[in-house]
Amino acid sequence: MKTRKLALLAILIALSVAISFFYIPVGENLRIYFTFLVTMMVAANFKMSECLLFALIEDIVSFFIYPTGPFFAGYTLTAILSIAIYRIFLYKKVNFLNVFISKGCVNIFVNVLLGSLWSYILYSNAYLYYVTKSIIKNLIMWPIETLMFLAIYKLIQPLFNSYFKKQN
Repeated sequence: MKTRKLALLAILIALSVAISFFYIPVGENLRIYFTFLVTMMVAANFKMSECLLFALIEDIVSFFIYPTGPFFAGYTLTAILSIAIYRIFLYKKVNFLNVFISKGCVNIFVNVLLGSLWSYILYSNAYLYYVTKSIIKNLIMWPIETLMFLAIYKLIQPLFNSYFKKQN
């Protein structure tokens, strides 16, 4: 990996960590975050190995800078799976359908099913308790997050395009 690309990934990790301080609480262990915007931009512009490295480092750095509970490797797995799904759908082909499908996969399979399992393991309420709360939030946010990302992508992608042109 080139030094400039590594530096850009480091800046994006720092940006994601900074954005993670701003969230909307909607219940016990249930928040609306905006870090997905950075994660999806990375997925749309970097190779899979770089995306996985981003997710691993970003999750661990976020935890150590702003822990919101005990460290749990399941959440790191969640970050890695999320960016991998985004990368599969978005790399070099960002359009409404791909964003909508990738966001839906992450929201339902990763955030709801896995996230609820992690909450159940850590906090011991019934699994269905967490699934119910999480599915409502994630279904409501799915189209909103899709549109948010598409708007941000249209604004920010020209910067990525010019950055990557300079590298070649």
